Amino acid sequence: MKFGLFNLMTQLDSSVAPREIICDTVSMVQLADEVGFDIAWFAEHHFSNYSICPSPLVMAAHCAGLTKHIRLGAAVLVLPLYNPLRMVQEIGLLDVASDGRAVIGIGSGYQRYEFERFGLELDEKGAMFHEMWDILEMALTNGEVEYHGRHYDLPPSPVAMRPLQQPMPELFVTGMAPDVLQRTARGGHTPFITGGWRGLGLLRELRKVIESAYREAGFSAEPLPLAVQQYVHVTDSKEEARDLAERVRYIGRVVTAMRMGVPGLDGPFIQAGPIPEEPPLDTFQANAVIGSPEHCAERIAEEIRLLEPRHYSCFMQIASLDGRRARRSLERFAGEVIPLLERELGPLAGLNEAPLGLAGK
Repeated sequence: MKFGLFNLMTQLDSSVAPREIICDTVSMVQLADEVGFDIAWFAEHHFSNYSICPSPLVMAAHCAGLTKHIRLGAAVLVLPLYNPLRMVQEIGLLDVASDGRAVIGIGSGYQRYEFERFGLELDEKGAMFHEMWDILEMALTNGEVEYHGRHYDLPPSPVAMRPLQQPMPELFVTGMAPDVLQRTARGGHTPFITGGWRGLGLLRELRKVIESAYREAGFSAEPLPLAVQQYVHVTDSKEEARDLAERVRYIGRVVTAMRMGVPGLDGPFIQAGPIPEEPPLDTFQANAVIGSPEHCAERIAEEIRLLEPRHYSCFMQIASLDGRRARRSLERFAGEVIPLLERELGPLAGLNEAPLGLAGK
């Protein structure tokens, strides 16, 4: 079981400059590398403060030269928003430049607001996603691609910048459509899910859907290759825990607004009101992993037992949380939560070359 660090890179308001967010993100990735996290994930979104990162591949390449061990990936590449031939070459470039540390996360997207600004129809995202997936696999594994589909028509094209990892870097897939899950199963890839502010309850429901899709595709769901994501913050302060809960609620409101269509904006800032039938703030705090090292270890151990993931992605820098507090949480996670987890669950096998934790520092 491996740990990852997810970087959404939200700009909460105009008091936080994009450069500050980038610097804090890089600092967190370097710390995650130092303490032995397996993957640093970078989100992709466009034209709003929800995420100021329009290119996870650029952020991953930037961090490649500033880290040693941690793998670097997109969570996720929104495939319909890309030119396929440019994308596959840039993935190859990232893998070569990072000495084989690239990881690929793919998804179809969900924000009509973004699709409209790229001149695309959201209703076509599923078909575009599968065609892009075809091209991605063909180009990276064969070193050349020719494709004639409904959305993409590509002449024979060699790919000189191929990844070091053969046949291609590890692939993580988001999306709960049956055809996506069954294709993930057939390819031996890893489904990647998040419960958002609804936490473990939704994660358990999603796991059941994945299990069903795997069985329908003729594959055993035991063990199920699974990556999960959860909000995580380590603190002994009740006030700080409350602040983090408010940040989780903010992200939940923004995501809900984006899923409902084109949101109201003030410049790039999304004006997101309460979620329909929004629960009290206590619910947001309870569904996230926020609290003392003992509380966080207990919660994560429970989630690992119930979900049996092979990868646990920690969303720590929530809604422009300042770098000092985010780094302190990550330090305490590595130095205090991990030892408690290993005491409860046994050694967390399969970690990267750097030692997980801060013992002796």
